[in-house]
Amino acid sequence: MKHGGDLTQAMAEFGGAPDQWLDLSTGINPWPWPIPANLPSHLWERLPTRADEQSLLSAARSAYHVPDNVDVVAAAGTQALIQWLPHLAAPGAVAVVGPTYNEHVAAWRAGGHEVGVIGSLSALPDHAKHVVIVNPNNPDGRIAKRDELADVAAILQRRGGWLVIDEAFADVDPAISVAGLCATLPVAILRSFGKFYGLAGVRLGFALAAPLIAQRIATAIGPWACSGPAQVIGAAALRDERWATQTRVALVAQGIKLDNVLADAGFEIVGGTPLYRLARHADALKWHAALARQQIWCRHFDWSHELLRFGLPPDAAALSRLAAALAK
Repeated sequence: MKHGGDLTQAMAEFGGAPDQWLDLSTGINPWPWPIPANLPSHLWERLPTRADEQSLLSAARSAYHVPDNVDVVAAAGTQALIQWLPHLAAPGAVAVVGPTYNEHVAAWRAGGHEVGVIGSLSALPDHAKHVVIVNPNNPDGRIAKRDELADVAAILQRRGGWLVIDEAFADVDPAISVAGLCATLPVAILRSFGKFYGLAGVRLGFALAAPLIAQRIATAIGPWACSGPAQVIGAAALRDERWATQTRVALVAQGIKLDNVLADAGFEIVGGTPLYRLARHADALKWHAALARQQIWCRHFDWSHELLRFGLPPDAAALSRLAAALAK
């Protein structure tokens, strides 16, 4: 199971139509920001304008609290940025703090770098030139402290390398972000739009970095990296502070309800964020299959037979359906 969110494998193995499945395999907000019903037709008919791009970047700068001396680059999802960064960074060994989102290791190896996985920033190898960390981490939700990140970035600055921080799930608590580090240190931060705003199909993400690093990224991805509709939707959603505040409260409340359902079934909650929970059970793989036979899809991991990740059920009916399936 390489990633969550794709029911192709689930239906091939366990049957059922897409609308019969309860998909809890991702960390995507089940209550998406409401896209306007009638987007202007010209968004689909012409290339994105510079004005639309600047509006999007301004909205991202405000939403992510980016300092004036740090630049923002928009891309067609953070995955595109993950693929590019290994080809833009200086040659050298890379330490990825893991286990984590597996595309980071794959991308840096494909980019020709020696890659090693370390358990924490304190285990930074002497030969590592670059470090990649997901903060909060996926799937356990571990959060690295700002001072620790700054210390590692300073070490990498002396080595001529970068600290890449994937803040894909940081929207759930703005205090997690360390965008300010980019001003004086070789830090590149990735921000995902689709997860918190529940619009993964828009394919929108951002890199925050000092001007020299940001310019290398912008040059590499080229013009019109984001579609016109994505720019307009993204700018409007990022400016909707009221929606974001209310959503953070709702996510926490739904997460507590999910915790109770999982605990009643004998799972131990061992991590996660307000968008998903990581749960441990000695028979996790059997549980995964048993739920799939009832058309409920959660996330299992190749590197652990005891862990499952559950996204948030979208409503009371879905939560009750999960509880009933676990009771069986």
